[in-house]
Amino acid sequence: MNLQKLIPLVLQVSVLLTVFAIGLRASLRDATYMFHKPGKLIRALISMNVLMPLFAVFLISVFDLTPAVRIALVALSLSPIPPLLPNKLVKKGATDSYAIGMLVALALLALVIVPIALEIIELVLKVPLNIQPSSIAKVVFITALLPLGIGMAVHSVLPHLAERAAKPVSQIAGIALLVSFFAILIAAAPPIWTLVGNGTVIALAAFVLVGLAIGHLLGGPGSENRTALAISTASRHPGIALALAAANFPQEKLVMAAVILYLFVNAVASVPYLWWTQRRKETDGKQVKACAK
Repeated sequence: MNLQKLIPLVLQVSVLLTVFAIGLRASLRDATYMFHKPGKLIRALISMNVLMPLFAVFLISVFDLTPAVRIALVALSLSPIPPLLPNKLVKKGATDSYAIGMLVALALLALVIVPIALEIIELVLKVPLNIQPSSIAKVVFITALLPLGIGMAVHSVLPHLAERAAKPVSQIAGIALLVSFFAILIAAAPPIWTLVGNGTVIALAAFVLVGLAIGHLLGGPGSENRTALAISTASRHPGIALALAAANFPQEKLVMAAVILYLFVNAVASVPYLWWTQRRKETDGKQVKACAK
């Protein structure tokens, strides 16, 4: 096996291990949390599956983008959150139930929402769009539901072992993910550079920043929920986005480069928001302590 085939394999294994580690500390109650909180679920759906696709259509109508970037933006706006996101949400203050429940609910609902959204966007853009629900189901099942379910099964049978194993498994997966991501980024650098220009980076940054703003505004009264929904709205499942693009525009070979560029822009553009929320959290904590005195 050559290096070109090994890197994607390591990436896939790292994703599966990460989600498995999440499942090791999760329960069925966590997985079904959002279905018991319809208000939170509706706000998440409006934020991610209504407003962001509309904004993506706006972006491709305003900017003179290459076809690959236009396709990537629409595909990303229709995709659920990535399977790696719950760890990030928990680190930013969200509960395990909120983070895991969001992953499960939006992954399952994507099976229904994405085909309907494609029909609507097809009418608006006058471009034939279609994808078999089985294609989405395969990506959702392999990257999210299967490893999460296995981890949860281990947690239910051997809870103490699962709790102890979750951290080392997550650390191993994180190292593998970091190495494979940078390797892919370096390998994809030439096609990525061909996409830079004509407002591509600005459009991708706007997609991320507006996603953060929409999620923050619709996140509800709790600061942790606002931050969690903001990050979720700006972060999308690259695997499903690529599946959507491949099903409808197989001739566009630069879509993968556009999605990788989005991941990089997302990481950079999110930094000011994450810094601001952390500072605000620290300030609120100091005020609470001062009032307690």
